[in-house]
Amino acid sequence: MPRYKITIEYDGRPFAGWQRQDNAPSVQESLERAAEKLDGAPVLVYGAGRTDSGVHALAQVAHLDLTKDLSTDKVRDAINYHLKPDPVAVIEAVRVADDFHARFSATQRHYLYRMIDRRAPLTLDKGQVWRVTRKLDADAMHHAAQALIGQHDFTTFRDAQCQAESPVKTLDAIAVSRYGEEVQLTCSARSFLHRQVRSMVGSLVEVGVGKWSARDFKRALDAADRSRCGPVAPADGLYLTAVDYPAGA
Repeated sequence: MPRYKITIEYDGRPFAGWQRQDNAPSVQESLERAAEKLDGAPVLVYGAGRTDSGVHALAQVAHLDLTKDLSTDKVRDAINYHLKPDPVAVIEAVRVADDFHARFSATQRHYLYRMIDRRAPLTLDKGQVWRVTRKLDADAMHHAAQALIGQHDFTTFRDAQCQAESPVKTLDAIAVSRYGEEVQLTCSARSFLHRQVRSMVGSLVEVGVGKWSARDFKRALDAADRSRCGPVAPADGLYLTAVDYPAGA
């Protein structure tokens, strides 16, 4: 059975997350339903990351096996045809080796979190960015965020429902920058805990509005105590932007 790696873009708002659920729509279910219509047989789709309810993706990666040997253009275009009207699109499809796995072969994942600090309500970006009604000090947020780089016990920024075996993760990079009225946080790691990015963002916003200092933020991290986390940022502004794999994968 040929295996295909697909790169996917989606608006997370209508979905209860990536993972198939019994009583709620999911991105995985939409893709599997579309792929089954193409292949004529049930298809399992395996994603690189299980994004939460409402979280978006610019370049989620998944793999699937088909009974039919089809061109990559046919796979992309046919799945997209059957995905309508769901806000999910296959951007690219490529043939990969049988041992490629979208989740377990990944070496790094990249996320973007978007914030707009203004009093006026959002119109065009509603549901796709977090509106913070107080001015954010992006430089202070960036400075505080550097404490997160490296290997840490991230219990403070770990959701209570997280199923990871250990709270210890290694964050490779994090940056906060301003672009006009928009503040963007980007971060990269091999893997993340459940709601880790949104938890870190919410606490960094406490720094950005002047409620916390960089020292307060570092103390919260070092405490390894979930109760020390600031308010968790909403799903609206979070995007999975890329997943890296070894050369040739």
